[in-house]
Amino acid sequence: MDVSLFDYELPPEHIAQQPLPNRPDSRMLVMARKEALRLCDGAFADLPDHVRAGDLVVLNDTRVIRARLMGRRPTGGKVEVLLLRQLGQDVWEALVRPGARLQPGGRALFGGGELEAEILAVGAAGLRTVRLIHNGPLEPLLDRLGQVPLPPYIKRKQPRAEDAVRYQTVYASRPGAAAAPTAGLHFDAQTLDRLRTAGAAVAYVTLHVGLGTFQPVGVDRVEEHHMHAEWCQVPTATADAIQRARQCAGRVIAVGTTVVRTLESHARPGGIVSTGAGLTDIFIHPGYQFHVVDALLTNFHLPRSTLLMMVSAFAGRQRVLQAYRYAIEAGYRFYSYGDCMLII
Repeated sequence: MDVSLFDYELPPEHIAQQPLPNRPDSRMLVMARKEALRLCDGAFADLPDHVRAGDLVVLNDTRVIRARLMGRRPTGGKVEVLLLRQLGQDVWEALVRPGARLQPGGRALFGGGELEAEILAVGAAGLRTVRLIHNGPLEPLLDRLGQVPLPPYIKRKQPRAEDAVRYQTVYASRPGAAAAPTAGLHFDAQTLDRLRTAGAAVAYVTLHVGLGTFQPVGVDRVEEHHMHAEWCQVPTATADAIQRARQCAGRVIAVGTTVVRTLESHARPGGIVSTGAGLTDIFIHPGYQFHVVDALLTNFHLPRSTLLMMVSAFAGRQRVLQAYRYAIEAGYRFYSYGDCMLII
């Protein structure tokens, strides 16, 4: 399948540059998954009206760390390090710029030397294995020296103070992501309470969003793209909740593509979900048969992206692109800080 089949034109003014004042104020385009194309304009605040007793809403509880570090080499040249995935104690996979000047043995200094990155190895696609050298706990140091790693389509020279809060879900609890699971950014505590009041249960998985989620597709054929591995986990409580939903004919509603990847990575015959943690490089594109997920809440994704390919696998490529064209005409806001789409 040609990657160009997942292209579409998006006027730049539709790319949301900042969040709305209140999380649940986003618009929500509702689409029936298996019926003839039927689109309904709605509001995210109405999400509880679309669930029923016995449904299970699954969220990704990863927490974005301040993974973007701006520093200097010992010789004075500027350096940027984006931490992507923890490999071991103080050892990380990272993107480094300028990469050509930071080969194995090279070093970068941050905060006047409070934090140091040593390049251990060079991998594919410009990736580096780095060791972080520091005193004391790392996360408070990153909170002080690092920046929120906003996507490049949000055009700011520096993150705003509000990004540290708004580019984070209200239920984020497990640090390790280099990007937010953006479908979850619409939720506030009241919405979660209203879902439970409507009779739905809420459960959590973890996928630390990294290069696999936002890596561009650099090949012409979809089948030739290889996803970069990301760490994910399904707790026993979540697997049990899925089983209970199945027993009472409830639907599994995934909030975001990262939840879909996590659940489908742990799927077993009969819709059973296994527990456990590890790396996943699952690539879901048209032709994939879903085993666990029945409905999906997701934001609007970039052209030619693996995220758009996954949504197309879930609801049909032509139908999804028709919905995107409608959303553009109707003035929906796209990407991380944009509006959302419920496929149910």
